[in-house]
Amino acid sequence: MNKKKKIRGGLSKMMLQVMWTRLIAVVEGQAKSLVRTAFSATVSEAGDLSAAVFDTEGRMIAQAVTGTPGHVNSLAEAVKNFVLEVAPSRLRDGDHLLTNDPWLSSGHLHDITVVTPTFREGRLVGFFACCCHQVDIGGLGQGPDAKSVFEEGLYIPIMYLAKAGELNDDLIKIIKANVRQPYEVEGDILSYIASNETGGRLLNQMLDEFPNISFKKLADYIIDFSQKSMEEKIKHLPIGVFRNLMKVDGYDKEVILKARLEVKQKKITIDFEGSSEASKFGINLVYNYTLAYSAYGVRAALAPEIPNNTGSLAPIEVLAPEDSILNVRKPAPVCARHIIGQFLPDLVLGCLQRVVPEGIQAEGSAGIWGIQARGGRELSETKVSSALPTFDLLFFNSGGTGARPTSDGLSATGFPSGVQALPTEAVENFAPVIIWRKEFRPGSGGAGKWRGGLGQSVEFSVVDDSSFAVFAMFDRVENPARGRKGGFDGFRGSVRTSNGKKLKAKGKQVVQSGDRLVIDVPGGAGYGKPIYRNPIYVLEDFKLGLIDAKTAKLVYGVAFTSGGAIDFERTKLLRKQLKISKA
Repeated sequence: MNKKKKIRGGLSKMMLQVMWTRLIAVVEGQAKSLVRTAFSATVSEAGDLSAAVFDTEGRMIAQAVTGTPGHVNSLAEAVKNFVLEVAPSRLRDGDHLLTNDPWLSSGHLHDITVVTPTFREGRLVGFFACCCHQVDIGGLGQGPDAKSVFEEGLYIPIMYLAKAGELNDDLIKIIKANVRQPYEVEGDILSYIASNETGGRLLNQMLDEFPNISFKKLADYIIDFSQKSMEEKIKHLPIGVFRNLMKVDGYDKEVILKARLEVKQKKITIDFEGSSEASKFGINLVYNYTLAYSAYGVRAALAPEIPNNTGSLAPIEVLAPEDSILNVRKPAPVCARHIIGQFLPDLVLGCLQRVVPEGIQAEGSAGIWGIQARGGRELSETKVSSALPTFDLLFFNSGGTGARPTSDGLSATGFPSGVQALPTEAVENFAPVIIWRKEFRPGSGGAGKWRGGLGQSVEFSVVDDSSFAVFAMFDRVENPARGRKGGFDGFRGSVRTSNGKKLKAKGKQVVQSGDRLVIDVPGGAGYGKPIYRNPIYVLEDFKLGLIDAKTAKLVYGVAFTSGGAIDFERTKLLRKQLKISKA
């Protein structure tokens, strides 16, 4: 009988695969615990979170599938900071550490990170960590208006949330005293403890089943294998320098994002030299967040099948000039950092289109259009008072993704964030609001051989028709998603009230009593020239109401009969004419 080949620490390939699959199940269990026990809809419904397991050095081994790249890749850096701040030798079973320091974790005060040591037979074997978004953390509220991080909310350094199982009640009291929704925030924080403890318990159960397995050796192998696999992917790419430039709306002025991507033998370096300087408003990024979404762009394009951990992230180097909008220093405002940060994957993909020319999608709407609203009796900027209790609400809306080289873009889909839309029923259950309309925007996806994903329109008000404040954090109102290889740009977004008043895309504004907020979320761009789109797909889009007959004829060159079928003779003639006119 042939002996199975041993790879590392006496483990066979088959056993390593079994252990890897079990480890993914462990972190998924950690994340599911978080989703089931969290109080806020942003976590329990939208999945605005990350969960992962780390070794004793703070190296990320595995992440849960549930979660966002901005959180999980920032978490890969954050846990190292915890290990530096609190020596592992000082930690005991039942300890939990916490911070929301933007520069040590995921980029703004609304994200709280909790790190928990896991012990086995009295010995530290690793850490479980999670990072989740809070609807409120005090201060001005989530939005880009602050001029300093100190205006954006309560700032918590790395400290003990619990010691030896004893909750730090003083810390909880301070947090509750500084937020508008103390019940939800406290419940969320306690759910983070439960989540990490679930991860630790599941890991110990796994190791109980495999008593001869060294978790340290397993972690070393996974990280080493992931790094070598990523390096192998890079090694087969053409060596060279590739550039891209993107203009986005910004707050008070346009923002330039400039990337220089260099492929070396086993390494990719992304340099953002030449990007706009730091903004005086809260749309800036800390380095961790820039690193997180830049690395995600590379990984998504080149090696989505390789485990995402410290090893696979190691060959990706990110350089961002200090005091640029992509690498600010404290106390710069950073609350709405996702507005700019979620454009970075598209910026990086634009560099990579020359590296893997047939594998890169067109640009999409990118940044999520989250409606952060505040209303109720304590709203001061109102003409008519409300009897409703004060509420803060955040619910996410996504536009279209860019069309792909072999398929249409996805409509109303959160890329690159991965954040899910909250069901209308859940939104209306969490706050006294009504969503009057939530529907696709016909024609908003850029035309192409493959069509961009559609954006959506959402209409929203308070149940008693009272005034409410909206903290606008929207982009692509001036600069649409750009098509690729002849594909058309996606539609721009817009922000207005139902009575036709145009609103700013960024900053706190009040929708007065009797009026409603209406957002038109941008569409993704098209890929390839529209005249090469299969006429059958054009007909399907027309029947579904995604495009009109005029667009079918003038853009796609497709004619229909009076009975609603494709007129192939006229279509052939139309496309010939369009080719001549575009020549």
